[in-house]
Amino acid sequence: MSRENITVILIAQNEAKHMRDCLQSVEWADEIVVVDGGSGDATVDIAREFTELIYINPWPGFAAQKRFALQKATQPWVLSIDADERVPDALRDEILALLSKPDSSANGYYIPRLSTFLGKFIYHSGWYPGYQLRLFKRHHTDLIDAAVHEGFQVQGPLSHLQNHFLHYTHDTLQQSFARLNRYSTLEAGDRLGRKKVRWWDFLTHPMSAFFNKFIALKGYRDGMHGFVLAAVTAMVKMALYMKIWELQQRED
Repeated sequence: MSRENITVILIAQNEAKHMRDCLQSVEWADEIVVVDGGSGDATVDIAREFTELIYINPWPGFAAQKRFALQKATQPWVLSIDADERVPDALRDEILALLSKPDSSANGYYIPRLSTFLGKFIYHSGWYPGYQLRLFKRHHTDLIDAAVHEGFQVQGPLSHLQNHFLHYTHDTLQQSFARLNRYSTLEAGDRLGRKKVRWWDFLTHPMSAFFNKFIALKGYRDGMHGFVLAAVTAMVKMALYMKIWELQQRED
């Protein structure tokens, strides 16, 4: 059965741990584009086992790097994944079936994402289904410029897929804190121009974040993992407002 072709794009830096499993899960794609930000490990060597379309581009930021990767794609459809993500067979089959329908009315598709926290898949806490806009028509898509929470912007109608992809992240608390610390620093820069931070923000926002994740979003159904995730979220929220406050003091 004929279908439209698809490019998988992937940006990476020092991802040798995840690279092989990730690329094996998308070997079915017509084209794989890997953009490396300057890895010091075997990331590029492993990528060469799966594709010749490897580009070295010194890290310019998430949005700019993904835009660079998107510009290197040549097929009508694009699937964007990260090195710590996997495309299970069910999702692969759903995508290929979709590409076999030339009259598809949507220009982009949100895909559910099932993520791990300390080795456990999290089905609550606001993490699942965690829809991500990752499948789209290349000529209708650009990047949203942001230091953190960057994303794809698709012109035209959007829809949702049923099958999820897997996200292997936050293996340890040390890794979790380090990752969230980086993101909170970037987000603080994005939010610098907003209203002044007051002392009570250091209390109210973390408390709200904890109860929202653990109670409102039913994190308690994820057991102790859900409690720890809610606690980490609260700590990171406090760090975020402290960083915003620090940046505001420097401006003043």
